[in-house]
Amino acid sequence: MKTQNRHMLRWQIAIQEYRGNINIVSKAGNIHKNADGLSRWELPNTSENPAYVPTKKDFKDASLANSLDDIRKTSYDNERFHLFDGILHHRSKNTCGMVLCSRMLINTILLEFHDNIYSGHLSKDRKMERIKTCAQWPSQRTDVMECCHSCDRCQKAHKATGKRFGLMIHIQEPLTPWEVAHMDWVTALPPGGNKSYNACLVIVDRYSKNPIFLPCHKDDTAMDTALVSLEVYFTYPNRPQLSSK
Repeated sequence: MKTQNRHMLRWQIAIQEYRGNINIVSKAGNIHKNADGLSRWELPNTSENPAYVPTKKDFKDASLANSLDDIRKTSYDNERFHLFDGILHHRSKNTCGMVLCSRMLINTILLEFHDNIYSGHLSKDRKMERIKTCAQWPSQRTDVMECCHSCDRCQKAHKATGKRFGLMIHIQEPLTPWEVAHMDWVTALPPGGNKSYNACLVIVDRYSKNPIFLPCHKDDTAMDTALVSLEVYFTYPNRPQLSSK
């Protein structure tokens, strides 16, 4: 299957887990009427529903259960913490998510929003935006980054494709003026002077940072540049041992 975009790529990666056990059949839009969201079975609204787990955890914590009465008396507009259906929520600027304290629930949320077949292994920024709308806890961003960095599939898919960085080598500093000089060209200048110069050769002493500006032409050859630079070098007592561009 040819991948058209990143959304299709995430689905393609998730479907690979079930290769050999499923048969993918393409259907036209007017034939495919059973949408995925409408075909799912709803969870029973009983105590076995996983949505009731945070409520049970909150009431088992004695210190948190004693503070719920004070939160109930507080107006929603005054504080960032509020109770909705018996679950403590934290309100920020644009989101409102339930507060989690149990490490087991935090790991479950991280698993569902990253490794689930409906999540698609999102990046840490997009994963953080989705989790904020559902749950919040201390050190949330750190946990999300550790979850993404520890995912073997994400590390293989987002590996660096550029060249490796070279080893850092200490560059010896010059001890006298004009021992080392740097050269570069400034082009795309308007023509000027008797010879209609349209470029400038810049020579900088690395020791004193003293610059020299020489008019030249954009199409000058290496020989022309060498002759111009030699005229400058011979005017100084210390001739450069190294010239770099």
